[in-house]
Amino acid sequence: MTASTGRVKRRWIVLSLIIVIVAAISLLLTPQVLRLDRMVRDRLEGRIWALPAEVFARPLELYPGLELRPQALEDELELAGYRREDQPAAPGAYARRDDGFEIVTRDFPYPSGLEPSAHFTLTLASDRVTAITRHGTAEPISLIRVDPARIGSFHALEHEDRLLLSRAQLPELLIRTLLAVEDRDFYSHGGIAPRSILRALFANLRAGSTVQGGSTLTQQLARNFFLTHERTLARKANEAIIALLLELHYDKDTILTAYANEIFLGQDGGRAIHGFGRASRFYFRRDLADLSPEQIALLIGMIKGPSTYDPRRHPEESLQRRAVVLAVMRDTGLIDEPLYQQAMGEPLDHSTRAMKGGSRYHAFLDLVRRELQREYREQDLNGRGMKILTTLDPQTQWQVENQLDRTLGTIEKKGGTLEGAVVITGRENGEILALAGSRNVRMAGFNRAIDARRPIGSLIKPAVYLAALEQGYTLTSPLQDTAISIPSPGGQTWRPQNYDRREHGQVPLYQALANSYNLATVRLGMAVGLDKVIDCAKRLGMQGDIAPYPSFLLGTAEMTPLEVGQMYQTFATGGFHQPLRCIDSVLDTDNALLKRYGMEVEQRFAPAGVFLLNTALQHTVSEGTGRALTRFVPAAHAVAGKTGTTDNLRDSWFAGFTGDKLAVVWVGRDDNLPAGVTGASGALIVWGSIIKGLHPSPLELVEPPDIQWAWIDKRTFAATSRLNPDGVALPFVAGTAPEDAPALPGMEAIEQKTRGLMNSVRSWFE
Repeated sequence: MTASTGRVKRRWIVLSLIIVIVAAISLLLTPQVLRLDRMVRDRLEGRIWALPAEVFARPLELYPGLELRPQALEDELELAGYRREDQPAAPGAYARRDDGFEIVTRDFPYPSGLEPSAHFTLTLASDRVTAITRHGTAEPISLIRVDPARIGSFHALEHEDRLLLSRAQLPELLIRTLLAVEDRDFYSHGGIAPRSILRALFANLRAGSTVQGGSTLTQQLARNFFLTHERTLARKANEAIIALLLELHYDKDTILTAYANEIFLGQDGGRAIHGFGRASRFYFRRDLADLSPEQIALLIGMIKGPSTYDPRRHPEESLQRRAVVLAVMRDTGLIDEPLYQQAMGEPLDHSTRAMKGGSRYHAFLDLVRRELQREYREQDLNGRGMKILTTLDPQTQWQVENQLDRTLGTIEKKGGTLEGAVVITGRENGEILALAGSRNVRMAGFNRAIDARRPIGSLIKPAVYLAALEQGYTLTSPLQDTAISIPSPGGQTWRPQNYDRREHGQVPLYQALANSYNLATVRLGMAVGLDKVIDCAKRLGMQGDIAPYPSFLLGTAEMTPLEVGQMYQTFATGGFHQPLRCIDSVLDTDNALLKRYGMEVEQRFAPAGVFLLNTALQHTVSEGTGRALTRFVPAAHAVAGKTGTTDNLRDSWFAGFTGDKLAVVWVGRDDNLPAGVTGASGALIVWGSIIKGLHPSPLELVEPPDIQWAWIDKRTFAATSRLNPDGVALPFVAGTAPEDAPALPGMEAIEQKTRGLMNSVRSWFE
């Protein structure tokens, strides 16, 4: 054998060994590669991310004549993530001037379609909008909407939040900066960069541990999206295989877009901020397309260490890292020297006010989720990126939150802390404007507004009196407020009592309700019939089985504050039942309308009977158990309402409505011990404190055509003249007024009624 032949033979032996080794490794790795390949395809070819359903408040509609405090407008803009700037130009910015605001709204998808950004000037005087004009042209605007605030979200993974963007939505400056800093060879390598890997390998071998990485963007995506962050050779090998598989199956733009939506960029409390889209909103209150060079540099710099370079927690480190990235941008020609110098001079604090993305209004969102679960699967709510437009009015919600805890603190007695719940709706449309399930509104927990079923006490009485009015009773029908004994099962006898332990003899029907006389109410209910009262309560909105016991007439039935709101909504709308709603519409991830939640209206009562009943509820506030309300709302507003108190002062209620809002308040203790307050000294005070700050509209009841007014003597119930100091103007269904009562024209009657309310107020101070 010659030397040449021997060399050839040795080469073949070495080559054969290499082939055998490679074949053996391939055989060993093939199952793992196939498994990883399936995983990559399954994850990237289906719905890649479980996108949260985003929940929005109602949009703020602005128009000339609107009553609006400047601070209230600014608070809403802040809630919606707007930035205050000297000269707003980009969407999501505003400036506050001496006489108003300059605002640039964002594009927003409404059920009617995408509403583009608008730049306008709003003028205010005496807390009222006087003019709205288009910026630049001074064209008058009659109505414009400010895009709604994101108030929460529903997540499959509560610790993640992201705003999904397409490749076209990623700014070129951000992409080119990302590649210049993280992976300059991205468009030329096949997923891994061998030289970078070898360099890192030698460094790690010398150190005896993993101290350096050589990862491409593709490898980073493989690690962040498919693997853990443990530093082991096995994980590194899987990372390299997945990177190669990604490059094999997908183009560069797809990989780049996935990376931009997955990258981790910080924490919002307990939730991780993923992707440049959400990070832009979180750190800068801007859409990604509106970021300046220094803001892009800050985000790109944070990739190296989101916690280390968090601009709020570590501003110095963040500035240093931003400077490094800006230098790279200049050196690679992405920005010129003047722009570099300008960006370097920008202070960090102008771009680091965090826009919170977490859920703000836990009780309201709890209700929204329950409503949606009736129609959508849990996985749809948690993962399909739906947009849920709700009815929440932030200004009303803030007033509830501020006043509930403060007012309870002033009225609670020794021996226990009071709790409370509030529901506020639009009087005419049934939209839930605000909801609180606890005085501690910042904490999620037991939602008393929805789940606390408590005896409603005298709140049931309007159902008793409405049932009587349907049977032909009038507001002056004489009732006996005297002792009554009713046999009950088991041989016992039920003997109800008035709150003051007194009997009041013969009283007109409207006064019995206004003063919440128990004895008169029980006698009336038994005369009308329990079955008719229960039927009336169900038509008002009370649900479930109702036991036909006489004690039902005094409110032993248990309801939640939300259910009470539904019942009183029927009073407020003049006898029309409409389901309360907290959702306006639902859009899918592509902004297509899935469902619009319109009003559903059903007439359940004749308007005349409800009109009479509501007039009696106005007298409850002007001269009855609710008269303390005039400390908060002027008597001329003619509020209609009813107090409720249960045995041993365990529950305090007030439900009432103004011209524009209906509100229900419950006050009590979770341990069911006495709260120490009546409906008038507890819930009514909370109700008044809240409504006072909302500047309510006066209540003007719509008078049906078959109503006539007459002057009645409150002592004798007989017809009288307007000159009688004991006279009161009351409505009657046509043909039911006292025979000798002169009919009053409708407008004159309203004037006389208002005058009577004012006389009642003056009499309290005489």
